Amino acid sequence: QVQFVESGGGLVQPGGSLRLSCVASGSIWGIYVMGWYRQAPGKQRELVASITSGGSTNYADSVKGRFTISRDNTKMTVYLQMNTLKPEDTAVYYCNRLSAAGPYAWGRGTQVTVSS
Repeated sequence: QVQFVESGGGLVQPGGSLRLSCVASGSIWGIYVMGWYRQAPGKQRELVASITSGGSTNYADSVKGRFTISRDNTKMTVYLQMNTLKPEDTAVYYCNRLSAAGPYAWGRGTQVTVSS
């Protein structure tokens, strides 16, 4: 089983930046497509960015041009650089695999709050 620990969230003003990190435990990290997801209060969890083991990326339209996903397979870590943050980016952010087999158990996530 793979477990994820997310960190890097916080309170930031609109227009600000944050860098999230997700460390994974497990021995087969390199073969997965990894994703960053978020869940805002009262809303369903949504996928915001994904990255393949080879480094190909995809983004939700709402974050395209502002967020950048990356991964370091040697450190079993995936990152999400978030720039030009907006109040609507406020959510708990999680990482997990993106697979037809479904996600692994969700971690605790990291809270991102964008507010003046």
